[in-house]
Amino acid sequence: MVAFNPLTRQPTNLDFASPSQFRFTLLKVPNVEYFVTGVNLPGVSFSGDATINTRFTSVHFMGDSMEFEDLEVTFLVNEALENYREIHDWMVGIGFPKDNQQYIDAIGSEQNMNPIASKVDNAKATGKPSVLMSDATLTILTNKNNPNLRVNFKNCFPTSLSGLSYTTQGTDTEQLTASVTFKYDIYEFQVL
Repeated sequence: MVAFNPLTRQPTNLDFASPSQFRFTLLKVPNVEYFVTGVNLPGVSFSGDATINTRFTSVHFMGDSMEFEDLEVTFLVNEALENYREIHDWMVGIGFPKDNQQYIDAIGSEQNMNPIASKVDNAKATGKPSVLMSDATLTILTNKNNPNLRVNFKNCFPTSLSGLSYTTQGTDTEQLTASVTFKYDIYEFQVL
């Protein structure tokens, strides 16, 4: 029999996480960073689980592939719609709704922003959609606003951007907000 000492199993940190203590950064869209009002830490689940039936009971086996939920970010839209247009233009570059030149321009502008990517000629980069992805970081802060934990999202790209509703019927001054949904490869925790 294994003996457990309850004194050694007590938690060392008794502070609770605050839902308003965070910072979110996305390398490709710097104007969005300062206006983020909400972000989720996506859930994970397994798929591919199996159940084997025996004559006595069903035996369950764990899944063999992880599925990550979408990353959703809500942000305040600034007056010139600069942060909204950053994400919109990113999506136009990925989807190129008018012509192929939009895709080529998106890759070319990414190379001009990134000194490492600028060494790659445009002809080679045209076949690489990875330059249209960006890494993101959710930094979770302590109750004293010190960085505590970092969640690193790899290869993010937007899949949807909400619309903006203008109205003259509002009685209070309200700020426009937008939300964007991202897909990504994986996220990992980094203790600071």
